[in-house]
Amino acid sequence: MDAASCCRVSAPPPPPPSLVLPNLLEAFLTSPRSSAGLLDAQRCPFPLRRLGAAPFSTGLSELFDPSSSVSKRRSRGPVMAAKKAADGTKQKDGKYKHTVDLPKTTFDLRANSVMREPELQKLWEENQVLKRVSERNTGATFTLHDGPPYANGDLHMGHALNKVLKDIINRYKLLQNHKVSFIPGWDCHGLPIELKVLKSMDKATSDALTPIKLRQKAAKFAKATVNAQMNSFKRIGIWADWDNPYLTLSPEYEAAQLEVFGQMVMRGYIYRGRKPVHWSPSSRTALAEAELEYSENHVSKSIYAAFKITSPSNSGLLDEFLPNVCLAIWTTTPWTIPANAVVAVNPELSYAVVELQSLLESESTSGGKQRKLGSILSSGNEKPFIIVASDLVSVLESKWGVKLVIRKSFPGSVLEYCRYLHPVNGNECSVVIGGDYITTESGTGLVHTAPGHGQEDYLTGLKYGLPIVSPVDDEGNFTAEAGQFSGLSVLGAGNAAVVKYLDEHVSLILEEPYKHKYPYDWRSKEPTIFRATEQWFASVDGFRDAALDAIKRVTWVPSQGENRIVNMISGRSDWCISRQRTWGVPIPVFYHVDTQEPLITEKTIEHIKGIVSEKGSDAWWYMPTEELLPEKYRDKASEYRKGTDTMDVWFDSGSSWAAVSAKRDGLNFPADVYLEGSDQHRGWFQSSLLTSIATTGKAPYSSVITHGFVLDEEGFKMSKSVGNVVDPEKVIVGGKNSKEEPPYGADVLRLWVSSVDYTGDVLIGSQILRQMSDMYRKLRGTMRFLLANLHDWKPENSVPYSDLPKIDQYALFQLENVVASMKDGYDNYQFYKIYQITCVAQLLYYVMPYA
Repeated sequence: MDAASCCRVSAPPPPPPSLVLPNLLEAFLTSPRSSAGLLDAQRCPFPLRRLGAAPFSTGLSELFDPSSSVSKRRSRGPVMAAKKAADGTKQKDGKYKHTVDLPKTTFDLRANSVMREPELQKLWEENQVLKRVSERNTGATFTLHDGPPYANGDLHMGHALNKVLKDIINRYKLLQNHKVSFIPGWDCHGLPIELKVLKSMDKATSDALTPIKLRQKAAKFAKATVNAQMNSFKRIGIWADWDNPYLTLSPEYEAAQLEVFGQMVMRGYIYRGRKPVHWSPSSRTALAEAELEYSENHVSKSIYAAFKITSPSNSGLLDEFLPNVCLAIWTTTPWTIPANAVVAVNPELSYAVVELQSLLESESTSGGKQRKLGSILSSGNEKPFIIVASDLVSVLESKWGVKLVIRKSFPGSVLEYCRYLHPVNGNECSVVIGGDYITTESGTGLVHTAPGHGQEDYLTGLKYGLPIVSPVDDEGNFTAEAGQFSGLSVLGAGNAAVVKYLDEHVSLILEEPYKHKYPYDWRSKEPTIFRATEQWFASVDGFRDAALDAIKRVTWVPSQGENRIVNMISGRSDWCISRQRTWGVPIPVFYHVDTQEPLITEKTIEHIKGIVSEKGSDAWWYMPTEELLPEKYRDKASEYRKGTDTMDVWFDSGSSWAAVSAKRDGLNFPADVYLEGSDQHRGWFQSSLLTSIATTGKAPYSSVITHGFVLDEEGFKMSKSVGNVVDPEKVIVGGKNSKEEPPYGADVLRLWVSSVDYTGDVLIGSQILRQMSDMYRKLRGTMRFLLANLHDWKPENSVPYSDLPKIDQYALFQLENVVASMKDGYDNYQFYKIYQITCVAQLLYYVMPYA
């Protein structure tokens, strides 16, 4: 028991802080002080370096008055000693030296971090400090499950922020007597690693690579990156079970992932279908929502086009306007016009037939050079009647620069089953009823619908039994199905060719650029498209409600994280889990060579899982089909071929709860805490939740903590091209120019992490690091002073609280408040409040004056 603990046992409630200090000062100034009292104090077994105790029999004013004789005698001491040394006079040991208890400590004022930190870290590793402390503790197990960083490059400051936050939590839980085992993990599959391997060699070499050779090179690259990142994490001072990390490429992990997949198959949540998905022409693979980045500055070529009506659905409705009446549509993807199947309307909206009259005077100057009138509006051509939403007539009149006169109005429902001429292939198509996605916020109120190129289009197509046409190949080029556009890029020349064709065939009203939010491939940074392909999906509808219910039972820090993930789960479509790449865990399915029917059963999955657990997923590529099939199907092996799709990497990392928390000894499932960046609401938090709910019925975590992004000290995103990147390694060991990039050591970096409110975006830069370094030195100096004053303190010297002077009781009262506030900060994961208490409010400004 320490002194403070002893005092707390028998201490009565202290008086209010507002009353303590005046009474103490009055008592101190009026109390008699004598040399006898001083000698008595020297004989006391408890050292008199208590807060507020006077070391000499002098008055309070003498102690702090620089003009007092005491101060002068003290200042002359070193000067006189130097003069005697210069005169050759030998100094004798002070007669009263033994009566003065001077501070002593081996804790240096200078950290010498570059040298000392690696020594300490080596000591921790050699002595297995985390394991030994955890085994010694007697409390409950605490599991913070590590979200796996991607093994494709060096660490950045976001990695440092993330891992230090986790380390702070783990160390606090250790101090709270919990058993803690932190298993670090890495995400090792996927396209980024595959592309890095391919880019490291010339085209001829990469083209000659077999799938198994590519996988071997990718595995080698991933393992080398894991090793480099692991050493960097160690240098930051992270405590973890570095000898037993989890890697998504390890056989035991892959087997656990296949087990999760198999359970979802058996529950009916996995299916194969042809539907539009996000497709990356640059990467030649399907993408999940979590693999997209949305650019706010994308500019599309938007068009207003007219599709000529051939027969109205309601006899007599449009007779007076035939045969020169058209449906007006608006699209930002003209390349999808060849795949048009229907035009959709909203039955609740009012529509109008409008007559195109004279061009407005302002038309010639509106929109600038990039705005181009189509052949329909050009002078000399007969202008058709146009059908648009009534509420948009005035908007379109201004947009098109032409006077629009309403000739007839009617509800949208009467347009259902009107027939129009396809503007490219000449087929007759129908007008259908769409959903509430058809509004008057933009466009014309009529929606060009291509079921192979959009989610709402697909659903409308299902409703009316429409064919899913998608005449686009893996590289984003038109196929022969697109006729004269075959071979052209849909995002380039093909798009322009479609617009030109419409204009030449008098179907174009207006063309203009349109700036809007658009999905990009997060790896290649190139735009994506919606394209219908055969893919494997997880049916989220099958367990959506269970997932939403589980979210309510999870603690979210900050609390707004709950609303964010609820909105994402509520509105998400089925999860496309297949990828057309080589480096990943295979989808364990066989296809009949004639019918293409998939063979995927509990026995086939279990058999493949057993093989993978022993040989790894490479076995799928080098073992023959007859060996991969269970014995029941081997006599028919020649009738089947192996599938070539791999699983989405989010399915990989989203299965980590099954491979780690639920499998390894000494861990909790569900884990106590998941902690990652706020972008993981659509990534790892979500994929982990979906796989766990689908197979176990519960969330894989009890609490979820999110942090923001790391920006430069001006609040801008870090970019190598801008030159504002702060490298954690250079912060610790310094750069080439030690003046511009001094070595601060890991402790300064960790102190910065503890000082920021990580729930939002955080800033770092040279000025902030200098401030942190100054604060670190002050904190270290304070600790040195306190340690030096406690060098000879022993537990048996503890003094009962009731016997302490009032000022000591008040100091302990304040200490108790500080400890309680700090504990509250740790328990609520508000570490920046602890920093403020320690470095700003209490330790430096309260303790030091009294000490």
